[in-house]
Amino acid sequence: MSLHNRYPAIADLRTRARTRMPKFVWEYLDSATGTEATQRRNRSALDRIGLHPSILHGEFTPDLGTQFLGVERPLPFGIAPVGMSGLMWPDAEGHLARAAARAQIPYSLSTVASQSPEDVAPHLGPDAWFQMYPPRDQAIRTDMLKRARAAGFSTLVLTVDVPVASRRERQTRSGLTQPPRLTPRLLAQVATTPAWAWGMAQRGMPRMRGLEKYTPKTESALSSTQHAGYLLRTSPDWEYVSWLRDAWEGAFVLKGVLRARDAQPLKSRGVDAIWVSNHAGRQFDAAPASIDALREIRAATDLPLIFDSGIEGGLDILRAYACGADFVMLGRAFHYALAALGPIGVDHLIEILTKDIEANMGQLGARTISKLPSPFDLSASGPVA
Repeated sequence: MSLHNRYPAIADLRTRARTRMPKFVWEYLDSATGTEATQRRNRSALDRIGLHPSILHGEFTPDLGTQFLGVERPLPFGIAPVGMSGLMWPDAEGHLARAAARAQIPYSLSTVASQSPEDVAPHLGPDAWFQMYPPRDQAIRTDMLKRARAAGFSTLVLTVDVPVASRRERQTRSGLTQPPRLTPRLLAQVATTPAWAWGMAQRGMPRMRGLEKYTPKTESALSSTQHAGYLLRTSPDWEYVSWLRDAWEGAFVLKGVLRARDAQPLKSRGVDAIWVSNHAGRQFDAAPASIDALREIRAATDLPLIFDSGIEGGLDILRAYACGADFVMLGRAFHYALAALGPIGVDHLIEILTKDIEANMGQLGARTISKLPSPFDLSASGPVA
C-alpha cells in the first residue's frame, strides 16, 4: 500500500506521529496555552472561509509558483521555525533543511533549535531563513547575525509576539525541562517509543546548541517555558527593529503581528514583509484567529504578508492566499510528518500539500495562485468582512 493510500492527509500523519514520540514530546509539539481556545479559533475561522467553485474551464495544469521577496518560488509554502525541532525527531533540523532544499522551498531555523546555524549550514538550500528571538545584549545580537549570514541564511525573521514567556500549562504538566532530564516518569514514556529512543541514543538528547556560546554551563534543568533562550532575550521595541534593519543586509521579516495599527508603521522602518501569526495559539489564549487578523492587516498595508497558524491542508493554504497572504508557512505539520514516517515523511507532506492545492485549484478554475476567487463567509453566505 502506498504512502498516499495510508497517509493521504496531515491528520493521518498527526495520528501516527502521536504513537511514535513520548507523551512529554507530543505535549511540547501539539499543545497551546491556556484552555487552547486560540488554537481552536484558528481552525474554526479557517472553516468559515468559503471559495466559490467555478466550471467550464477546460483542461489545465495549475501553476503553483509564486513570487515572494523578489524570488520566484515553485510552491506557495515553506517550513516555519519550531524551537527544539530535534526533540520531536533525531536530526530534525537536518532532515527539514535537506527536504526544503530538494523542494526549493524556504526552511526557517529557530534561535532555540537543537542545532546551530553552523550545524545546518551544509544542508541549506539558497532559501534559508533565520528566526531570531531578540537577544538583550548587543554583542550577542551582532554575533548571531554574523553567524547566520556566514552559515548561508538570506532572510532574517524577528519574532515579536513573545514579550514574556507563555505558561503553556499542558506542556508544563508533561514534566519537560531544558535541557531535557529523563526522570523515571519520562523514561517510562520513552520505553514505549523505540524508534525515537534509538535515534536519541545515537545522537544524544537535544539541547539548544546555537545558544551554548552565550550561556554558562550549568547542571540545572529549567522549565521548558523558562529555558536559557528566555533568559537571554528581551522584549523588543521600535528602536530594536531599526537597529536590526541597519545591521542585517538581507530580507527582514517581522513575525507575530495581529493588529493593523501595528502593521502600518513597519514599512517606514524598513521591514520587507510582515508575518501574520498568533504563534499557533501558544502565546495568548484571547488572541484573534490569524486568518481574521490577516484580512484586517491586508487592508492596512501593501507590504508582503506571510501567514501561519492552523493550516491543515492545501485548501487552507488557498484560503490564506484568497484572504491576502503572499506566502504561507507551516510548522507543526512538518514535524508530524517527520515523526510519523522519518525523513521520507517530509517529502511526502510536500507532495500531499502540492496535490491538494492542485486539486482545489482545479475545482476553483484557478490556473494560478493569483487568480483565486474572492472569499466569502460560509456561516453567513456573504462576502468575508
